[in-house]
Amino acid sequence: MLTRNWPRHLLCLSLSLPLGSAVACGPDFPNRLLDDRGQTLADLPAGSFKFEISRLGKTIAGLKNVTAATYNPDEMYGDEEAPAKAREQAEQLGLDNEQAALVMQLRGLTDARQAEEQGASLPAEIRLYVAGAVAFATGEHQLAVEYFDKLLALPAEQRPLRSTWAAYSLGRTWLAMSSEADDAVTALEQSREAFRQARQMSIDGFSDPLELGVASLGEEARVLRSAGDWSGAIELYEAQNLHGSAVGYTSLKQLVNELAELPEADLAKLLQRKAVQQLVTASLVSRLDWSYGEQPPNEKKLIKLLQSSTRGSLENADRLAAMNYQQGDYASAKAFLENAGDGGLAWWLRAKLAVRDGDKNAAAAAYAKAAQAFPQSESWGYQRTADWAFETVQPKCRVEGESAILALQRGEYLQAFVQLYRSNSIYWFDAATVAERVLTVEELKQYVDENVPAPAVPIDDGQGDAEQLHTAENLRYLLARRLLREGHYAEAVDYFDSSSMKDEARYYGEQRLAADNAWWPTKRATALFNAAVAARENGFLILGYEMAPDYVSFGGFYSLGSPALQAGPLVNEDEVQRQQASEALTKHRFHYRFVASELANRAADNLPHTSQAFAAVLCRAAGFNTSVEDQQALYQRYVKEGPYVQWAENFGRQCEEPDFANADKRYVTQVTDAVRTALRPYKWPVIGAVVLFGVAALLVFGRRRKVRKN
Repeated sequence: MLTRNWPRHLLCLSLSLPLGSAVACGPDFPNRLLDDRGQTLADLPAGSFKFEISRLGKTIAGLKNVTAATYNPDEMYGDEEAPAKAREQAEQLGLDNEQAALVMQLRGLTDARQAEEQGASLPAEIRLYVAGAVAFATGEHQLAVEYFDKLLALPAEQRPLRSTWAAYSLGRTWLAMSSEADDAVTALEQSREAFRQARQMSIDGFSDPLELGVASLGEEARVLRSAGDWSGAIELYEAQNLHGSAVGYTSLKQLVNELAELPEADLAKLLQRKAVQQLVTASLVSRLDWSYGEQPPNEKKLIKLLQSSTRGSLENADRLAAMNYQQGDYASAKAFLENAGDGGLAWWLRAKLAVRDGDKNAAAAAYAKAAQAFPQSESWGYQRTADWAFETVQPKCRVEGESAILALQRGEYLQAFVQLYRSNSIYWFDAATVAERVLTVEELKQYVDENVPAPAVPIDDGQGDAEQLHTAENLRYLLARRLLREGHYAEAVDYFDSSSMKDEARYYGEQRLAADNAWWPTKRATALFNAAVAARENGFLILGYEMAPDYVSFGGFYSLGSPALQAGPLVNEDEVQRQQASEALTKHRFHYRFVASELANRAADNLPHTSQAFAAVLCRAAGFNTSVEDQQALYQRYVKEGPYVQWAENFGRQCEEPDFANADKRYVTQVTDAVRTALRPYKWPVIGAVVLFGVAALLVFGRRRKVRKN
């Protein structure tokens, strides 16, 4: 989840990072649909094998799904004793302490009959089951069968705890005997019947803490696989998977690998069977064992045989179309789509083929139908792209994201933004790009005002809609910074969510307005300098771009490379102009430092160049850590235009605070000093002229007085 809620000390640290634009080693970055729009529309993401097989098979009526109590190989990987521990705990259920201790003791014996004799005090079902388990463990399979059969022959009320266990163990025993029996077929049939009995007993309510009813599906599938019944085995594993067992999922993956190893002739025959064909298709559309290097030979073999064996098939047509599309066989994909129905995947593929044909109107219509057909909850899981970006593929969101590319090309910018924004965090980077660079600030503000109210209470990450709320919060925050950047100072404040940022934004806006309204230059310079300092110190939080160049999304720690936007088949000229109009002052990360530098330069423009304030403002700006070129330009301006100050040796590092009050005096002294300097070479002639002018004036004045007296 992308959010701006970075710890403040990390944000402060980010402000001192170098300004390089290269992508640094860092976290994984999400896939961005708008970076290569043509490739996005052309690519069909890999499906999810887990999702694909969830569409296959049927559940067993009355059979409960597995729970966390069942041993899960994915969760207990590496703990070889986990199954035994789970069995021991389950075996103590329904027994008192003395009985449980005795069962543990009997389990350690190597003689089944001795276990039966020493367990005489135990209930019959417990005694018979332990004896059968000991016989099985020591390889006395026929004896184990006899004990389990005796247990199951007891009246139902006398075997509530071990009926399911006995039937399941009986099935395992017959399966083990099939490899050594003269009549293997009969042994396998007995095994299969026992597993079915175990499943029915679980359904009927007999004790099943180890959830052997679901486990029996996988065991029966092993029996069928041993007998060469691939379709039957696949269907049972599919049912096991649907009941929540990880064993069903991993077993189906293993079956795909085994199928791929078969000779082509055998595999071609098996692919005529619906269950086999659907399983192989599920694996191929999800690119099971996919690598971004050379395609594995066995995968090529599966694709070739599946393509040749499904010509004219109406079964699974949308998946077969997807598989052919991924392989670049667009003609076959189009042919399968004629019988693929109105599912989301079928319409998605039709949209992509329409894009390939250059029919954008048909593509837009197909995308709209695909978005309606895909459930919001459908997810193909976490994936990697070829350039190693990550994406959680939710088809409905992905379809809308691709449709947004066509909306942008048509100039329907708000629609494009909404389609991307609805993905919450998945395509937030793309939504942020459109919000920040393509929409006008008025369009964005109107949408937020009408659709994204401020949260009434602080967001709790435990809320079901926390992700959506965080995305909404991020959008309001993006708008706040954009409003402030574009001069909507008063409006911006309300969109910041914390009181501290509201205060910082308000102060910055007040200083910018004060500078605009001031008529006296020193007052203007003071306000501009205050705004410059505020921009430098708080600019990341109140002025930063969500995406390039500042990447508030990453707290400023990382930057992403993006190709320059150019008009073309999927990008219209108007969008290019909009993005150019909204780009930052500089392409350097932390652009607000350059904003601060520009404001400081403007402040200096309004100060007497002979004043201490002029030098101090430029000195402070040189320390804003912008770029070497910018810092050198500030220093050169000081050298060329400013006064000598003692602290200039450490220009940009040790600066006095600007003395704006004394700068006012310099407006007068700067003029008189300039006149004095200009007249200095003509000092004595000027003095003589002044004296002569004074004498002449006195003579004229004296003559006028005499005339008046007469």
